[in-house]
Amino acid sequence: MPPKITNSTTWQQAEILMQPTFIRVVDNIRKHLDTSSWKGTYHDVLIWPPGTTDETKAMVTQLLQDMETATPEQVEDIKANLALLPMPHPGYHLRLQRQEQQVNVDLWDLCYQVCFVNYSLENTDVDIDTNLLDEFGEVDWQHLENKTKQLVQQVFDSLPEG
Repeated sequence: MPPKITNSTTWQQAEILMQPTFIRVVDNIRKHLDTSSWKGTYHDVLIWPPGTTDETKAMVTQLLQDMETATPEQVEDIKANLALLPMPHPGYHLRLQRQEQQVNVDLWDLCYQVCFVNYSLENTDVDIDTNLLDEFGEVDWQHLENKTKQLVQQVFDSLPEG
């Protein structure tokens, strides 16, 4: 789940950090894959709110498709219906495969773990890890690289033994 950012300072700091963090995460994953028996592929996914039924997912998906060819009046009706339904947010996953084994890694979740202090799926109320910013509020590249490297290493260390 995306983090809950409750103040403008945290939001601004997250805006500064998220793109560099994503780049460092992907680059560190690439470095591990270069020397690993695991193969990785990236996939766009939709992340649905917990408890969303398959029926609701199908309904939302159909309404979104219908909107592409709808008249302006129909678009307004569709938007009104969608406003009452749970909406997914975009996600980006790394699928790691080795022989019959497969592991999915949520890249945004990994980025959130880098950017925020004590972020977890259970704790989405977040504070920026201010160690990742220098005294001018800019990215501290060395701290960002060190934390990213450590978290990506933990992902690869947690993979099943082959």
